[in-house]
Amino acid sequence: MCGICGILNLKNKSQEDISILLQMLEMIRHRGPDSRGVYRDNDLLMGNVRLSIIDLLSGDQPICNEDESLWIVFNGEIYNYSELRQELEHKGHTFSTRTDTEVFLHLYEQKGLNCLQDLNGQFAVAIWNKHTNELLLARDRLGIRPLFYTRKKGKFLFSSEIKALLAYPGLQAEIDPLSLQQVFIYWSVQSPATIFKEIFEIPPAHYARISGQEIEIAPYWEPDFQEPRHSKIDADYLEEFEYILKDACRLRLRSDVPVGAYLSGGLDSSVTSRIVRDLVPGRLNTFSISFSNPDYDESSYQNLMRNFLDTSHETLFCTHKDIADSFPDIIWHTETPILRTAPAPMFLLSALVNRNNLKVVLTGEGADEILAGYDIFKEMKIRRFWAKNPESVFRPKLFRKIYADINSLNRVNTAYLAAFFRNGLEDTDSLDYSHHVRWNNTSRLQRFLTDQIASHKSINHFLSKNELPDKFSQWSTLAQAQYLEIKTFLSPYLLSSQSDRMSMAHSVEGRFPFLDYRLVEFCNNLPADVKLRGLTEKWLLKKYSRELVPQEIWQRNKRPYRAPICRSFFNNESPEYLQELLSEEKIDQFGFFSTDRVKNLLKKATSVRALSEMDDMAIAGILSTQLVEQLFCRSFQKRAETVWPNTKIIDRIKA
Repeated sequence: MCGICGILNLKNKSQEDISILLQMLEMIRHRGPDSRGVYRDNDLLMGNVRLSIIDLLSGDQPICNEDESLWIVFNGEIYNYSELRQELEHKGHTFSTRTDTEVFLHLYEQKGLNCLQDLNGQFAVAIWNKHTNELLLARDRLGIRPLFYTRKKGKFLFSSEIKALLAYPGLQAEIDPLSLQQVFIYWSVQSPATIFKEIFEIPPAHYARISGQEIEIAPYWEPDFQEPRHSKIDADYLEEFEYILKDACRLRLRSDVPVGAYLSGGLDSSVTSRIVRDLVPGRLNTFSISFSNPDYDESSYQNLMRNFLDTSHETLFCTHKDIADSFPDIIWHTETPILRTAPAPMFLLSALVNRNNLKVVLTGEGADEILAGYDIFKEMKIRRFWAKNPESVFRPKLFRKIYADINSLNRVNTAYLAAFFRNGLEDTDSLDYSHHVRWNNTSRLQRFLTDQIASHKSINHFLSKNELPDKFSQWSTLAQAQYLEIKTFLSPYLLSSQSDRMSMAHSVEGRFPFLDYRLVEFCNNLPADVKLRGLTEKWLLKKYSRELVPQEIWQRNKRPYRAPICRSFFNNESPEYLQELLSEEKIDQFGFFSTDRVKNLLKKATSVRALSEMDDMAIAGILSTQLVEQLFCRSFQKRAETVWPNTKIIDRIKA
């Protein structure tokens, strides 16, 4: 795993000093501390920082093809590179390394953009064609690895992280109010925008071709949900699911360094860890998070699984103070406001993995999206059932079944539940029906924004019929909900703030078997009741897991991963930065939030035992926004140049 960045001349043909690119690379050194490399010619400067995982000795980048007409810098893994290499060798291609990076380059040389369809992996890539002066950028199907770009003074800049772009001379970050408003509705900024004005991302499953001053950005893949015309029996679905998942795990063990696994105590990571344990020699290294706050702790299930699997296990014990102390570092790496503190323990966990000298871990991310594991899918199903008889006093009681583990909900009467979930109940033809409750609920956070920012109405419904696939209306209601979750939540929030950024912060590569595109496509085309049967989520995975993990694991109710918010910041050990950034002076100076409303929220946070979920999210959102403004807009700090173990410079400047 690595980081990449580059500077392309669009109209100004004066070449940048190489020191500028080295400074950009320094900003993302955490993504690849083992070596760095630079390619330079009269039109392009591009570079890479490398985390050596495959071909440790000869795999440093940039890498070229045989005649040096194509050059590549690459962030990610192509898991089927061995099979692809054999095909390419049969067609006459010769290789100078054993890397998947070089396989990607030769595959592009052979097939052009069509090569993207053949890749099974997670990646962000830049390929430069010297003969045509065309730059290709591309990102994997699910958006596991990030890639950002902007323009400045006739230059096109790209990088794995925004902080590298900000190291370019004269580039100043400015928070976009419309993007901030999106965070306080959808939990994240929606692609291709970012939280900063004039800085964008290459969306998942998209490529960009930059030639001259022309920039073409287009998709090469889209989630599709066509249920089979002829249903199979459950055993047939189970057999195919087992084969693909096991193969996805097997491919993700390809590495020249040891591979570990995260073990949360939930079903997803328990299943992948069991599969992996049977595939690796010796004892598997596993890692877990436990919390000092028992409301969030799952260590009993983690201990059950580590004993069952007989792994070499380490646990990170996370306190309220740990979350608060690490929060500025979290925002430095997420580069965007967030509404949860859940990334903080993941950040600390990857540090533990790094201290154990591991570079690669397998995790269970993605199962909830592709197999309908989230409560939002069950909520939608109940609401659609209720909408057929909206006056029923019994149907709202079904919500208690999916939140049976929330003790406070047992004290809430049915009338409250009905009022909470009734909003938009009968509008079943709405494009965002499945997500209406979540987005409507989260949009209440906008009351903390200044009236000027909250007054923008241009993104009330960012999804329109023009932006949805042509077949969207033909899909099942569950498929429609899954599509929205993949597009609005998986990459822009979950994979960004909790996966790539938190693991790479400590030079650890996360690999995600459930996000193998073959498994995603298989699950997308399953009948709805094979994923969500009644109110049993991930039915197919639960059926499969009965032979793999203890009954206590596959039978337990879904428990979303969360971390404490209010009590992490407001206690006897509150950090100094909290008082400063949430002071009336700073709130007023930065200008994003209503000073009076924030003041009232802080008063509540220090006087009540527990805040509501919305107030909790407001605290995280306000504080993280203030941190983004402070770290990236007001006091952005470039990293000092450090000594590298190895630097590879390819200079093709012509006089």
